[in-house]
Amino acid sequence: MELVAIARNPVPSGAVVGTFRGYDGAPLRYACFAATRGPRRGTMCLFTGRTEFIEKYFEVIADLRRRGFAVAIMDWRGQGGSYRPLADRHKGHIRDFSEYDRDLACFMRDIVLPDCPPPYLALAHSMGGNILLRNAGAPGTWFERMVLVAPMIRLHPSQLGLPHPLVRAYAETCSRIGLARSYTAGSSSKPYELSSFEDNVLTSDRERYTRNRMLSEAAPHLVLGGPTVGWLRAALRSMAMLNDPSYARRIGIPLMFFIAGRDTVVEPRAIEDFASRLKVGTHVILANAKHEILQETDDIRGRFWAAFDAYMGVAAAA
Repeated sequence: MELVAIARNPVPSGAVVGTFRGYDGAPLRYACFAATRGPRRGTMCLFTGRTEFIEKYFEVIADLRRRGFAVAIMDWRGQGGSYRPLADRHKGHIRDFSEYDRDLACFMRDIVLPDCPPPYLALAHSMGGNILLRNAGAPGTWFERMVLVAPMIRLHPSQLGLPHPLVRAYAETCSRIGLARSYTAGSSSKPYELSSFEDNVLTSDRERYTRNRMLSEAAPHLVLGGPTVGWLRAALRSMAMLNDPSYARRIGIPLMFFIAGRDTVVEPRAIEDFASRLKVGTHVILANAKHEILQETDDIRGRFWAAFDAYMGVAAAA
């Protein structure tokens, strides 16, 4: 099991790479990295969004290691270098988000807790943020605090094309009649990362977008196409759970949210509303950022890291 490198995206030094078994025995890929600068601050567990894979986060991993964090990262089931449940490897499919919950528990039990230094913290993006919020609301979370970057609490209307109730009805009905493994209407096997920079909704940074596209071209086995109807149904159900007004109030650990002001993938207002209901939480709006804040321009990333450092109590590290 190896990590893929390109000239503009080298593998960080000292990587420990392997697979662990998911809840059903499926092989899931992970990587761990020791901190490169003291004082040591524990382990930051890094969780990606839908379609993403470990290699896309090499720059973020280096940023965290310089701040004294060890880093542990995994590829979610169905994407990256992990097990894919369907013959068409480009389909992003899951039956229920509880599968991600159970895989997360295996990752923590078998990889992080035995081999990575405490305390344990989490940094999660988009779909990864949804999964981590599911964990934050459950008893016995492993994490002392979480940083959630554009978490998927509600999809942006521009992603749906129809009102939410109609989209839910579409996903539920199609799944019931045997179409759960079909692509959603309008999606296909084509990876979004191969779209042109001018058409992208992820980042305003041309250099990072180009780097990520080159990485996807160099490692086609890691990329993913559109979601299935089953994934959409599972995602909508998970988001509905998070949007229950009582859910946020059950969370006891500190959370920090970063909201992209120009996000058209997830709904920024839904993140603000969720944060306002927390016992211990704060949020930062980065007005000019698109959805992938961690892949944004140096200026936007600089503002992210300044707020992150203040929240984590990290002295200037870069």
